[in-house]
Formats: sequence, structure tokens, C-alpha cells
Amino acid sequence: MSTTTAQTSAAATEPETTEKKPRRTRRRGETTLAGAFASHGMLTVASLIALFPVLWLVYLSLGPDKDDYLHPGRIWSKMTFDNYAFVLSDTNFFDWLKSSLIVSLGTTVIGVLIAATTGYAVSRMRFPGYRKFMWVLLVTQMFPIAVLIVPMYQILSELGLIDTYLGLILVYCSTAVPYCAWLLKGYFDTIPFEIDEAGRVDGLTPFGTFARLILPLAKPGLAVAAFYSFITAFGEVAFATTFMLDDEKYTLAVGLQSFVSEHDAQRNLMAATAVLIAIPVSLFFYLVQKNLVTGLTAGGTKG
Repeated sequence: MSTTTAQTSAAATEPETTEKKPRRTRRRGETTLAGAFASHGMLTVASLIALFPVLWLVYLSLGPDKDDYLHPGRIWSKMTFDNYAFVLSDTNFFDWLKSSLIVSLGTTVIGVLIAATTGYAVSRMRFPGYRKFMWVLLVTQMFPIAVLIVPMYQILSELGLIDTYLGLILVYCSTAVPYCAWLLKGYFDTIPFEIDEAGRVDGLTPFGTFARLILPLAKPGLAVAAFYSFITAFGEVAFATTFMLDDEKYTLAVGLQSFVSEHDAQRNLMAATAVLIAIPVSLFFYLVQKNLVTGLTAGGTKG
């Protein structure tokens, strides 16, 4: 037997030592590099699309002429803060701001209080017609503003509440309370009934249980209801235009219309005022943002 034949036979009988490495499996939630780039790219594009109208409004507010929006490229060479100075010094901006804050905060406090007690009562108590009561609240949201203005005006006129902050607050509560009651009812359903029973064992009344035990646990839901009520009152125009007659009692949304007349529109001043209007809303959103996501998601776990 030759040496070559012996080596071939030995190689054939030698066990195969090369083993394939196990294929790495991707864990749940783990993305590839291409997937990470794609998701971050889409989020970046979406963020730019969302920010573009705000940045464009700020840019137009820096143009000194009312027709600069027709030629936005010319604004860059003549930017100025004169529009902001005019709005703050030569208009009733601070009166409008005071009226907006009074109405918005009043709507928030009264509306959230009524909605919280309503949602808690329907969530915990079983009285005749409680299901139909919640549906009635929902049906009230189906009527357009144009249908409601005339009867509301007659009611407020008979009560002497035309051109008053209280009248406008009550009107806004009629819009905000039904939605907030549904929202908070769903959130209260997620809080265990055992907490109510523990409060009664400790000697608390039903209202004491609600105020001392349930409300602290419902802060995220209350934050969402407060934010919705505040935004509803702060940016509404139709009711405020109809029920507020004094220029000093105009809200910011109504005061913004004073820059538009039949034959003229000072769009540079409107843009500057709109930027200033956004500041209080942004501050309010910053205060409640921690609880917004939790409140929006938790309320939908139970019907």
C-alpha cells in the first residue's frame, strides 16, 4: 500500500471536527442597524412636519409689513420684533390674556370638579338609569355650535349673565363636562373597589373616600380632563364672540380677530399675537405632561 493511499484512508476515517456555529436569533424588541436608521429617519421627518407650521408662524411674525407673507424670502433681511412690541403696548392684549385665563381656569376647575363627581358616581353607584345618563351626556356632544348659540343666549340673557365671565364659563362647561365625565368614569373603573371599602372601614364617608383616597390615585385622569377643559375654553371663538360684548372682556381668540377688518388684514400682527397666545398653552401643557399619557391610556382599559 502506498503512502498516498494510506493518507487518503486516514483522512476519510478521521471524524469531522468542523462544526457550524449556531445562528444568532434576534431578541424581541431588538432591531437591526438598518431598521434603527429607518425608524429614526421617519421620526425625524414626522417631527419636522409637526414643527414646520409653528416655525413658519414665528418666521412670519418677524416680518414688519402686513404683506410679507406673500414674499417670505424678503423677511430674512429685515427681521424685527416691532410686531410683538406693538401687540404688547398698543393693543388690549393683557386684558384679553386676563379674560382668557379667568375663563379657562374657571372652566377647568368647575368642569373637572363636576366631571370627576359625575364619573365617580356612575363608576361606583348603581342607580336607576345610570347607563342612560352617560349616553345622554354623550348625545349632547352631537349638537353643532350654531344650533346651541341662540337658546344659550336666551338662557344667559334671562339670567343676566351676558357679557360676564361666569356665563361664558358655564357655557364652556356644558361642552367640556360630558367628555371629561366619560373619560374619568373609565379611569375610575381601573381603581379597585377595595380602596373604597377600606375607606368605609376606616370611617370615611363616601365623599371623604372620594376626596382623600380616590382623587390622589386619579391624578393622571384629572390631568387629561383639566388639559382638555383648558384648551376648550382657551381657543374657542364662536361662544366668546357672541356672549362677550365689552372689548376689555374679549378672550385672546376673539381679540385676534380685531386685526382683520372688511378691507384689511394685518397678518404680521396676527402672527405675532398667535405666537404669544401659544405661550400660556405651552406652559400649561408642560405642567401636566407627565400625567397625560398615563391618563389617556389607563381610561380605556375598562368600559
